[in-house]
Amino acid sequence: MATKNEPLEVSASDLKNSWHEFLEQVSRARQEIVVTRYGHPIAKLSPYEGPADGGGIFGSLAGTVTVHGDLTAPVDEAWEADA
Repeated sequence: MATKNEPLEVSASDLKNSWHEFLEQVSRARQEIVVTRYGHPIAKLSPYEGPADGGGIFGSLAGTVTVHGDLTAPVDEAWEADA
């Protein structure tokens, strides 16, 4: 039996026969499983680690901007370019 940090090695045929049980172990115990064929590792099944914030780049700054006054209203001061 593998420790918490050490992946569990399972043959491809055992994985095929008990697929749902191994998926449950990866999901609940957060343990990696190394799939072997003829004693050689061929794949690794590991828990999904999604983005920390659950979002992405789009919308990540929503609600962080504060507007003070009307940005498009004319100003009362003369600019150097207008003089």
